[in-house]
Amino acid sequence: MSITIFTATGTKKGTMDLPSVFTGRINRALMHQALVVQQSNRRTNIAHVKNRGEVAGSTKKLFQQKGTGRARRGPVRSPLLRGGGKTFGPRNDRNFIKDMPKSMRRAAIASCLAWQAKREKIIGLENYGDSMKTKTFVDLLKKLPVEIGRRIVVVLPDHHKGLEMSARNVKRVKTLTCNYLNVEDLTGAHYLIFLTEAIDKIQEILGRGKDSDPSSPSGYDEAGDSEESDDAPKKTKKTAISKAKAKSKPKKLITNNQ
Repeated sequence: MSITIFTATGTKKGTMDLPSVFTGRINRALMHQALVVQQSNRRTNIAHVKNRGEVAGSTKKLFQQKGTGRARRGPVRSPLLRGGGKTFGPRNDRNFIKDMPKSMRRAAIASCLAWQAKREKIIGLENYGDSMKTKTFVDLLKKLPVEIGRRIVVVLPDHHKGLEMSARNVKRVKTLTCNYLNVEDLTGAHYLIFLTEAIDKIQEILGRGKDSDPSSPSGYDEAGDSEESDDAPKKTKKTAISKAKAKSKPKKLITNNQ
């Protein structure tokens, strides 16, 4: 799988083959799980209600249990009464933090990259100057095969002050370094613009070798967790069938009359 490389002036220079991280298996369930973890950890508790122990009011029983003909009633702070405490309402001390192993997080990011590569939404950028002008960056976007107004994520190998300052005032454009790639930005972006150095750095961070599948959390191939050694005896189909027949064959009973 290859992508098109453009220069800083917007002219097409050539193509570049993507590394193995961008061509792995797409695990949509893992991508969704990582997205839920990220959004849950960012969640803040705002809504809060008082329970019956926190509402102001007397604990005295409103009227006697029997003899009035009315339904039995406790204190005025009961959740059954208007103005009483709330039962199972939202609380500001609720914990929404979720945890996820590093291998699964990286596998989810690799799945997002493979998904965007399959959709052909990844564009390569050879370099960018140090000028901090929004107009220069907008002129570059007009020459690239992107729709201005859609969500665009520019991935950098390291902090690039000229590109970051030029892009921060453009609507729906976000710059990220390789170390801060996340599932929400990768899946929400309509286009991904990678500097060529960023592609090599992502392969260095997320890559697990040529033959391994980067989207599997364990880092092993899909075929199996490990390879069998050459010294181990190999089971053939004939021996397996003969053993199965031997197990299923009934034993002959010996009686005293024989």
